[in-house]
Amino acid sequence: MTDAAALLRAFADQARSAEWTSRDPNATVDRDGPVFRVSWPHRRGFVAGPPDLGVTGRELDELIARQRDFFAARDQSAEWKTWGHDTPADLPERLVAAGFHSEGRETVLIGLAEEMVAPVHLDGITLRETRDAADIERLVASSSEAFGKDVSYLIPYLTDKKDDPDTVIVVAETGDRRVVSSARLEVVNGTEFGGLWGGGTVPEWRGRGIYRALVAHRAKVALTRGVKYLQVDATENSRPILERLGFVAVTTTTGYALEP
Repeated sequence: MTDAAALLRAFADQARSAEWTSRDPNATVDRDGPVFRVSWPHRRGFVAGPPDLGVTGRELDELIARQRDFFAARDQSAEWKTWGHDTPADLPERLVAAGFHSEGRETVLIGLAEEMVAPVHLDGITLRETRDAADIERLVASSSEAFGKDVSYLIPYLTDKKDDPDTVIVVAETGDRRVVSSARLEVVNGTEFGGLWGGGTVPEWRGRGIYRALVAHRAKVALTRGVKYLQVDATENSRPILERLGFVAVTTTTGYALEP
């Protein structure tokens, strides 16, 4: 299946709700009207909902304000995730008016795992799966350099995820153990989908096939877990690589962040 509309329907039917359905025992999931709010004791919160929220105008503003005030009272940051095909169309501007800020638009791509396993020769780089806390700190520092912004909020997230059997964390490191890229596979339990996350490479190591190798490695793991589809929220740097591999763009997504 490579038709964009069909792939988007499969994602919506199987995996989209996994963005707010958490099996994490430390997570608290609250429903407020059409949206779901996920909170953790020491992690960035998360808000999302179905493709059509079914509320507009003042009612939508009040819904947004309640989520903002909830996390403000906890002095915690949070992300409200939006998709480009969702309604109401003015949700993003209302989020900004309420104090959220855009973290940048990404393209959602979906591909077949079996088509993504072609081996990639890497010169001077080794890929290694890890669940080590020290590796997590190293890979987050590398990711901050790669993406040009502080992503230290990932440390508590990955620390929680490192013992999750549905999460596979991979680092790409040089001979002297410098982490120059990293990525993870998050299998959406009970579905045919797996999410590919991370993948940022520090500038001086780009263009050497590391990103493609990380995709292939995770695709092989995904197949052993019964995953058929791989989904990626891609930056404009990684989108062309993924499309050459056979991924199909199905929509866009933008996270709107709230800082304490």
